[in-house]
Amino acid sequence: MAIPFVRDMNVEYGRPDQVSPLVRRVVAPNPGAFTYTGTGVYIIGRSDLAVIDPGPNMDVHFESLLNAIGGARVTHIFVSHSHMDHSPLAHPLAQATGARVFAGGPAIPTDSEVRMEAGDDLSFAPDITVGDGEMFRGADWTIEAVATPGHTSNHFCYALKEENALFCGDHVMGWSTTVISPPDGDMGDYLQSLEKIKARKYSRLWPTHGPSVDDPEPFLAAYIEHRRAREAQIFVELKAGSTRIKDMVPVIYANVERRLHPAACHSVLAHMMHLVKIGAVECAGEPGIDSEYRLKTAA
Repeated sequence: MAIPFVRDMNVEYGRPDQVSPLVRRVVAPNPGAFTYTGTGVYIIGRSDLAVIDPGPNMDVHFESLLNAIGGARVTHIFVSHSHMDHSPLAHPLAQATGARVFAGGPAIPTDSEVRMEAGDDLSFAPDITVGDGEMFRGADWTIEAVATPGHTSNHFCYALKEENALFCGDHVMGWSTTVISPPDGDMGDYLQSLEKIKARKYSRLWPTHGPSVDDPEPFLAAYIEHRRAREAQIFVELKAGSTRIKDMVPVIYANVERRLHPAACHSVLAHMMHLVKIGAVECAGEPGIDSEYRLKTAA
């Protein structure tokens, strides 16, 4: 099942676009391989405002957000996770507006020879740590914190109850699949989080990068099927006698540029660690890029 990617997006950096009755979006000028057109910051409400994923600490972007906020009161700043394209502007914006910062927890540093994201915001810690299912209210909005570990262990999405919409950070992106890079990224957690979101039948998904997903159910089904299909490819390679990730990747990712294969190794590692955890695969020692893997033999 091919993922029905959504990639068309009209972007004017710094412009506050009214994207739904209660939501405006301001896109930061930080386009890139992992941010697509840039970080989309969502401003919720008409009087008491909430801001989701303020983005990078860039002067021009900061001024754009302050102009969009105008004289309104900001009460809540929500952060999906602590990567440099999501969280650094949270506390400067809070200081400027008097709001408080809410997130799933502080940054958890990762040590990888392959930089697959914008980087960890190691200085980030929320004023208030949110819990799964916790509700927050403004004058005309209600937001539920939804725990979605997988992309990172501290990843949260935020559901706007009045519009049955989910602000999904990097958990789901309309234009691309999501990076899952161990040790902080966990494929098993990610698959469970995808199923959790799919079961809730949101009317629209608002990723932090790229356009909205307006038909979430088939999109999420394809997103999940893509991961399951990748696992099936790994099983084929193991049955053929391949034991190392670096030997599997050129076959599994034959249609992907070789310069991207080091990143692909981390994606396969995330799958392999999940398969080891559930007992489908055996590993000689601790799971890693250079470890040897075999199908689990029946007792």
